[in-house]
Amino acid sequence: MEPINLADVEPFIGALVEIIIQDEQGGDQAAAVRKTIKEVQYCPDKTHIRFYFDHFYFLAVPLTSKITQSDEVWAAFDAESGLTYTLKKVQVL
Repeated sequence: MEPINLADVEPFIGALVEIIIQDEQGGDQAAAVRKTIKEVQYCPDKTHIRFYFDHFYFLAVPLTSKITQSDEVWAAFDAESGLTYTLKKVQVL
């Protein structure tokens, strides 16, 4: 499986997104939160991709995750943990 490509997630930089993390049964693991993606980069050991919300806080998603994406939604399933990380663009009125 190919690792996550940074170019594929660049359209989410600067976007307000709703972040949802679910387990294999589809149950919420944490409350959905809304954050603006400020930057996306690989972690130093190249095992995760980091979605930065500011210069310090980020969400790390394993690079080995299976990805599905559209213009509005990016989702990654990590088979090892059984977690699905979903980023949905939020329409700002």
